[in-house]
Amino acid sequence: MPLIAKKIRIGHALVLLSVAAPIWLLTEAIAPKIVQAYTTRVDLAIDRLPEENYETLLRRAENAARAAAQRSFDQDILVTDVSIFVSVQNQGAIAPVLELAVSRQQWRNRPDPQRWARYFKTARSLLLMKDNLPPNVAPASVPQAK
Repeated sequence: MPLIAKKIRIGHALVLLSVAAPIWLLTEAIAPKIVQAYTTRVDLAIDRLPEENYETLLRRAENAARAAAQRSFDQDILVTDVSIFVSVQNQGAIAPVLELAVSRQQWRNRPDPQRWARYFKTARSLLLMKDNLPPNVAPASVPQAK
């Protein structure tokens, strides 16, 4: 290849670099960076306490889910959604009792686990829990599954 052809190619490369590099730098400086947001999933397991009825157990599960959701949002600013499953163990039986699925914005507006939780209807029977209440005492209302 003649020397003049090599000089022309080098000249073209330098022109290309002198035009492309500033354009690339400018777009990197102006364009907003893409943020990688994601969902965090947390699995919690709690044990039933002696003499604890199902409604009290649900309140403990909700409190555990509330704490886990808040902790997930506080620990990582990129987390946009959390999904928390709370399972309960009772006499060797294990069953999920609730799932708390909420976005950061929803949680900021209303940090109430009962509002965002989905309750599993069959959990009480799977956990072999028969609340021994006197016949004239009605159990506390359990939120309906969505």
